[in-house]
Amino acid sequence: QVQLVESGGGLVQAGGSLRVSCAASGRTLSSYAMGWFRQAPGKEREFVAAIIWSGSSTYYADSVKGRFTISRDNAKNTVYLRMNSLKPEDTAVYYCAAELRVGAPNRRARDYDYWGQGTQVTVVS
Repeated sequence: QVQLVESGGGLVQAGGSLRVSCAASGRTLSSYAMGWFRQAPGKEREFVAAIIWSGSSTYYADSVKGRFTISRDNAKNTVYLRMNSLKPEDTAVYYCAAELRVGAPNRRARDYDYWGQGTQVTVVS
């Protein structure tokens, strides 16, 4: 069993930056691909970014490519999402998720095995 806890969300002005973190407990994350998803009010949960278990490959939604960076520190059992040039449309609850997979991560939420409780990111113009 893996427990995931997100932190670092908050309110930021458009154009600003924020870093959210996801700390895991219960099991090492080194065997898991990790993903970040987000869900805005009235919308479906959508893929944001993912990183392979080793950290050697990363994947992004087109809407955040070039602005967001996912990274991981397996020694600290933590995954990060650095968000730059934030836009009001980035406002959502951000969730981290773990997928027991050694290959390229999936982009579908239903493929992930464990989820955090989410952290709110609000971008104001």
